[in-house]
Amino acid sequence: MNNSLRNSEIAGVGHYVPERVVTNADLITLMDTTDEWIQERTGIKERRWFTEGVDTTANMAAKASRRALEMAGLEPDDVQMIVFATLSPDYFFPGSGVLLQRELGIKAPVPAFDVRNQCSGFVYALSMADQFIKTGMYDNVLVVGSEIHSSGLDISTRGRAVSVIFGDGAGAVVMRPCTREGHGVLSTHLHSQGEHAEELIVKEPSSNRQDRTAFIQNLENEVELYPVMNGQNVFKHAVVRFPQVIKEALDANGYQPQDLDMLIPHQANLRITQYVQQKMGLPDNKIFSNIQRYGNTTAASVPIALSEAMQEGRIKRGDLVCLAAFGSGFTWASALIKW
Repeated sequence: MNNSLRNSEIAGVGHYVPERVVTNADLITLMDTTDEWIQERTGIKERRWFTEGVDTTANMAAKASRRALEMAGLEPDDVQMIVFATLSPDYFFPGSGVLLQRELGIKAPVPAFDVRNQCSGFVYALSMADQFIKTGMYDNVLVVGSEIHSSGLDISTRGRAVSVIFGDGAGAVVMRPCTREGHGVLSTHLHSQGEHAEELIVKEPSSNRQDRTAFIQNLENEVELYPVMNGQNVFKHAVVRFPQVIKEALDANGYQPQDLDMLIPHQANLRITQYVQQKMGLPDNKIFSNIQRYGNTTAASVPIALSEAMQEGRIKRGDLVCLAAFGSGFTWASALIKW
């Protein structure tokens, strides 16, 4: 164990999305909506939905993880810790982190835990991994965001305001100590504001019931099992918190917005991303968006976008990259990385 503080860096990235493509035209057959209505409010044209019996939260994470490990030049048994961000675990318990350990065939009894911070989950998870590496406790940490939303959405006119937004997928990064001075993860910044917890929520099945199984079996309670969002209030807070937490990361390291080479925001809503871009004064080539093709994949959105940006050659050695997220909780977070 090396007890001196050190920076961590992202050594490998990877992502996986299910094969099933669900377009806005497909949703029109399931609910009273239009392609124009969806695109105007969210920017989304299509999303991926999982296939039962093929995709699980854990095995999608494993597919993304294998790609990240390959880029990092590592084998699964080289992983010393797993941090798994998800709001849609395979089971109520245990968490999906241990299931990913099993999927990857990791033989050593490495620590694995889940992070339940929804849209900010991946950046929170990355920050936790960064701290373990900084203190010298672990060297190779696998950080994952994976989600299956489509099985828990109200796919009807009643639920359209939420159900058109979300998609399924997984992204992963491998983190390790950085040997280049002044590079790697420069800082992370995490926040929450629990007074807004019910503004974006799946309330049931709550443990705060004498018999939650009886509650679920009562069909009159069905609506309580679906996500509920106060869209206007979420938007109002997101467009404030996103720029704040990005500026916080830049200020902490002596940078200005114009110094950024790439901003990868959580893919919540294209309108939010465009507002943040304008607020930060960033040109199109310095911000990455893929919500048009994948929708909002919550904890998976930042690593999927990061992986695609790397594949497209939009991030190169020496670049200053900011990851930022805002979502349910409310929680928000950022990480500034010198690539």
